[in-house]
Amino acid sequence: MNFNLDRRSVLKTGAAAAAATTMTSIPVKAAKKGGKLRIGLAGANTSDSWDGRTHSDSFMITLAHGAVFDCLTEVAADGSLKGELAESWEASADAKTWTFKLRKGVTFHNGKSFGADDVIESLKMHTAEGAKSAAKPIVEAITGMEKINDHEVKFTLKAGNADFPFLLSDYHIIMYPAGGADEAIAKGIGTGLYEVVSFDPGVRCTLKRYAAHYKGDDAGFFDEVEAIAINDSSARQNAIMTGQVDVINRVDFKTEALMKANPNVNIFEVTGNQHYTFPMLTNIAPFDNLKVRQALKYAVNRQELVDKVLLGHGQVANDHPIGPASPYYAGDLEQNAYDPEKAKSLLKEAGLSNVKLDLSAANAAFPGAIDAAQLYQASAKAAGIDINVVQEPDDGYWSNVWLKKAWCACYWSGRATEDWMFSTAYELGVPWNDTNWDNKRFQELLLLARAELDPDKRRTMYREMQSIMSVEGGTIVPMYANYVDAHSTKLANSGTIGNTFQLDGSRIIERWWFA
Repeated sequence: MNFNLDRRSVLKTGAAAAAATTMTSIPVKAAKKGGKLRIGLAGANTSDSWDGRTHSDSFMITLAHGAVFDCLTEVAADGSLKGELAESWEASADAKTWTFKLRKGVTFHNGKSFGADDVIESLKMHTAEGAKSAAKPIVEAITGMEKINDHEVKFTLKAGNADFPFLLSDYHIIMYPAGGADEAIAKGIGTGLYEVVSFDPGVRCTLKRYAAHYKGDDAGFFDEVEAIAINDSSARQNAIMTGQVDVINRVDFKTEALMKANPNVNIFEVTGNQHYTFPMLTNIAPFDNLKVRQALKYAVNRQELVDKVLLGHGQVANDHPIGPASPYYAGDLEQNAYDPEKAKSLLKEAGLSNVKLDLSAANAAFPGAIDAAQLYQASAKAAGIDINVVQEPDDGYWSNVWLKKAWCACYWSGRATEDWMFSTAYELGVPWNDTNWDNKRFQELLLLARAELDPDKRRTMYREMQSIMSVEGGTIVPMYANYVDAHSTKLANSGTIGNTFQLDGSRIIERWWFA
């Protein structure tokens, strides 16, 4: 039973419908080859490496899963799922057993042929002792991996999962050569369209096109790529406006008008599932108190954040991570609105009249995170909540602050399916559960919905899960943020821009070209 087309048709009503269509509607077959792409990226850290298990921000995601390495599957620009290193896949009737056929004739950059052994070893890396992989919950759900032949692998899951092929497009689950993973991580040896020339973590990376790539003339149109780490938003905007780079991510909305006035720059924006958050560690007081968490939800002026931080490039969110581009988005739930008197009342129920809390933030968390934290600080005062905004360094934010400080700023790009998002960040015990929130009914529904093949039943379950999170969860999700990036008018694309991640689903290096 093949679930590929069924799930694809579901997504076309959600994520794909929100993918942006640009004025440059040019068939890929007409793409021009050649040239050197210079890309200025936020999200770089000195601790960056080619270990996909650790990737958490845009610099490495764009270079690894989007250029140097490949996954088994890929979310296309229109939101549908297609094979990357996998050619096709079939599922049992209960979606518990999946058989993947792999592409033949694929080689790693060191000349080694790609096959089933590489798939099995690459997946096992995520559950190895001491491995700190955000994809661990995906791989742990696999109870058996059988090599049928060199180009066919059978997976057996703990329970049925209709979204399993989507999960294998996760940017952490990139393929390494069997027996050579350590060298591949050290040198950046993948099967991707581009091979590494040089790599200075947190500073710069240069790539050249891999001539023998299996995607042939259908992708990877640049001869060379130079990725420059530009974490400072002002420097990034200046680099694109002065022609030092050809594309940047995370446009600073405050300088957007200046960029629009530049005839050599185009801004591209898509509505996806990206959301900006303030997660609390719910096993630490006072965040272990439901009334305190609810008070904090009523103490933030969401519309003010959308207006002043996003400058309208997004919409109000409701304290759950399922976004407007998701097929099962529950937009009809009662909205948690700014109500300082209700927040005061909830604090009183918690036995508190006033509360003082530290909120860690850095603009590495999301553009305008410090401003957002300060606006939150101001709105919370009316509720008797004293928020002390702790401005953290950008470098090392994800390793030193997130998951470690009791309350901080964060962002999530969202995921292509509801289960993927929930299981990555809210399943009990997963590495990236940044709230340590435990709700029995939520966890029960997570497993039930994952194995449910009836879309109407799944919709009901996912609606209840969103409701539980909105009311009881440990994260403030005040706003959904559009992806807003900028490129030189010299660049062109197919006309459809992906919305699973920024920069065309983090695939800009392989999908775009010089006009």
